[in-house]
Amino acid sequence: MSEDDGDTGYCLIDATRPPKADGPPYAECVVCREPTEYPESYKGITLCPVCEWQEAQRTACSG
Repeated sequence: MSEDDGDTGYCLIDATRPPKADGPPYAECVVCREPTEYPESYKGITLCPVCEWQEAQRTACSG
């Protein structure tokens, strides 16, 4: 594979993460309902470290 074949090699998945919480209360993981590292006030999808890692493995770019 050469650099001239048009493949940029970049993953286009948006991996933005919510800000880490300074302390409790923590948001629940949307998958397993365990506490996450993110503040309870965060609006959006939050995952605990285990589910976050599993999701990253599942959606990782191949190649």
